[in-house]
Amino acid sequence: MSDGPSRPWLVLTGLALGLTVTNGFARFAYGLMLPAMKSEMGWNYAQAGWLNTANALGYIVGAVLTMILIRRISPVMLFNFGFVTTTLALLATGLNAELWWQTLWRILAGIFGAMSFSTAGTLTAGLFRGDPRRNALAIAILYGSGGGLGIVLAGAALPLMLDAWGPGAWPMGWVGIGTASLCFLPLGIWAALQLRVPKSAAVTPAPVPWLRMLPELAGYAGFGLGYIVYLTFLSAWMTEQQASAGFIALTWVILGGCISLSPLVWRPVLARHASGLPLAMILGCIALGSALPVLVPSNGVLVISAIVFGLSVFMAPGAVTSFSRQNLPPESWGRAISVFTVVFALAQTLGPYGAGFIGDLFGNIGVSLLAAAMLLLAGALAALLQRPLSGD
Repeated sequence: MSDGPSRPWLVLTGLALGLTVTNGFARFAYGLMLPAMKSEMGWNYAQAGWLNTANALGYIVGAVLTMILIRRISPVMLFNFGFVTTTLALLATGLNAELWWQTLWRILAGIFGAMSFSTAGTLTAGLFRGDPRRNALAIAILYGSGGGLGIVLAGAALPLMLDAWGPGAWPMGWVGIGTASLCFLPLGIWAALQLRVPKSAAVTPAPVPWLRMLPELAGYAGFGLGYIVYLTFLSAWMTEQQASAGFIALTWVILGGCISLSPLVWRPVLARHASGLPLAMILGCIALGSALPVLVPSNGVLVISAIVFGLSVFMAPGAVTSFSRQNLPPESWGRAISVFTVVFALAQTLGPYGAGFIGDLFGNIGVSLLAAAMLLLAGALAALLQRPLSGD
């Protein structure tokens, strides 16, 4: 098995389904459920945003736990444990409407989902050992298609279901995506069990020039603050604009489809530049996608917004990963990417609740989308200042 499993593409499919559940369903399907839950429970925007902030807090805990546990527990076990428990958390979310119950399971979904998400890349890296091109393609498919498929499936089903059965049917939405997750479990668990991750030899880590990397770190913080607002409140804003359930579903399907295609668009840019330019370009596109529907409110512009946002949003992690790989020695990649992840995770905890507070303050969640776009632009400007660490 040193050369990887005998059916690597089927294994990759199973791992990607794990991210469909932990990323597409557990993190982003809430944005589709938010208008119905807000209406039924009488929440304001801050309370509604709090649930995605709770999920982000759980993600921080899960990411830190994974960093600690992976020294003693194999990535295979952590991936499967996170996959199973995230599925159970999704099912449990539909059982009680109380805010404390919702908060509890959003936090747990974040903790458990982070365990699978954090180990999926490590497992995928073992599929094509000795073949860097296929390895890079597999990782791009994992993150793009895995999360994108979850958004496509949830976007195609949830708005139409809630429109047909009424906002009071939101618990069935959670049970529905939890049931879909149960169907994905067998292939995902089998896929992880086909892989064995060799233990790395102990190396002395090289010093990381953090001060010289501050522009890239600041840009990534801007990404964490801004991107989550669109995915949390887009459906709520469209509902306020009297958009039909069919059009909301179409917009989310387009969004998820573009996320799946995004690696093909950005891979040449990431490979060509060792500076902060790729991250700056990506953040600029995410900002444009966030602001467009508010600045030019029309169905056509909303579709353009979903395309621009979808083609860019999941590529920011790829940009900082590429930056680390091009500018740092291999023994420093893990530390650098871990710090980028912590910066991102901390920033994204502030986004949903802060955006909800602004929406309540102005009585218009569209203002929050514009505020998110400004934060993303600030991150893009910061990233533009990042130069290659080894010179031009």
